[in-house]
Amino acid sequence: MKLKELLHAVPVQQLEGKLELEVPSICFDSRQVIEGGMFVAVRGVHTDGHLYLEKAVELGAKVLVVETLPEQLSDEVTYIVVDDTAYVLGLLATNFYGDPSKGLKLVGVTGTNGKTTIATLLFNLFGNLGYHVGLLSTVQNRIGERIIPATHTTPDPIALNELLREMVDDGCDYCFMEVSSHAVVQQRIAGLRFAGGIFSNITHDHLDFHGTFDHYIKAKKKFFDDLDRFAFALTNADDRNGAVMLQNTFAHKKTYGLKNMADFKARIVESHFDGMLLHMDGHDVWVKLVGGFNAYNLLAVYGAAILLEQETLKVLTAMSAIEGAEGRFEVIRSSTGAVGIVDYAHTPDAVENVLTTVRELRNAGQQIITVLGCGGDRDKTKRPEMAAVAVRLSDKVIVTSDNPRTEDPMTIIADMEAGIDAKDKKNVFTIADRKEAIRAACHLAQPGDIILVAGKGHEKYQDINGVKHHFDDKEILEQTFNEQ
Repeated sequence: MKLKELLHAVPVQQLEGKLELEVPSICFDSRQVIEGGMFVAVRGVHTDGHLYLEKAVELGAKVLVVETLPEQLSDEVTYIVVDDTAYVLGLLATNFYGDPSKGLKLVGVTGTNGKTTIATLLFNLFGNLGYHVGLLSTVQNRIGERIIPATHTTPDPIALNELLREMVDDGCDYCFMEVSSHAVVQQRIAGLRFAGGIFSNITHDHLDFHGTFDHYIKAKKKFFDDLDRFAFALTNADDRNGAVMLQNTFAHKKTYGLKNMADFKARIVESHFDGMLLHMDGHDVWVKLVGGFNAYNLLAVYGAAILLEQETLKVLTAMSAIEGAEGRFEVIRSSTGAVGIVDYAHTPDAVENVLTTVRELRNAGQQIITVLGCGGDRDKTKRPEMAAVAVRLSDKVIVTSDNPRTEDPMTIIADMEAGIDAKDKKNVFTIADRKEAIRAACHLAQPGDIILVAGKGHEKYQDINGVKHHFDDKEILEQTFNEQ
């Protein structure tokens, strides 16, 4: 693409060098520079792209996008000075890939819990309605039936626009994507055009990155602030910060809820381990998901579908057939009658939601045994809270590791145990090895008991000191059940 075209709508402060250039690629990692390419120097969490300008030039970069000019300028390089390279990277990626989000209806889902489920349910629903659909989620990215592994909840702007371009070229009508708070703050979605935004809820998480809960809320809110008047903003009326998301948005404001007044309403009529009956907007619909938290997720999906001008009865019929996301309240049954549940719950609120649902579904005499760990190098303040919730709502708890990353698993476990009262410790066991913890829970379980393995959900690895080892909670549960 010609540099002049690539700079369309980019707020350039200063330009040094030639404008009449052909740019074959853009990147923000100097190791990916190709001859004649553009390198955007982004100031990230761990490093500053400005430190790699010389390396980028050595590798053949002919255009550098910077916030400050280097001391020595090369006559063979064009320098473009902007105020915020992270924001501009999104605009450049959008231009480079031909503004792909304009070619389909892009809907973003944000919130602490429920993002993956809502996005996945929308993908499945619109597929069932006969559309060709794209998905960008924590679990996987998809273009119709084609699966592309996901590395981040929200990809970087270049990868994101490249995927959206593939979706448009493949004929996708819609794309449903998770929008993380990190992505908003780091400008990964800059330049994208959204047909709508959905807010699930906001609870304690990611304070290691955002610093304060207020900053976390503002990061979520910025997504809605940036929606235009042609988009919709659908928010949870039962979440105390739901209305906050709508305060400054230009989008059409809509709400959903189970308790408070809302544009889209529902209530749970019946609930079982295999599904629940919902009364939704005046109609009864049987769905394959369970729990109050999933009633909210399904209501958000229903509301979004109606706002995307789908027919009510067709939507409800299709909803009754769709499956949930992998690793979200996945039920595995043992031949002995024990029930295993694998769930991604990794915040205090998510653990409480899942265990509250399990308690509502269990019969008299069924024990709840919870296996729970917390991730290393992440928000430490939620560790004692998660353990306290698990102990309060379970009969027995096995405290174990999750993804320790670079932390000592026993240090993480000690942080969790700080939230457990001395009187409750008789029902708490510590087994640092996660596989052994899951196996122990299975051996503790009597016929009919319920085992919740929380924290990792869909993940197929355990991250230990920077190395990802194969690890699958569901696989270990099934293997242990089969041995019994």
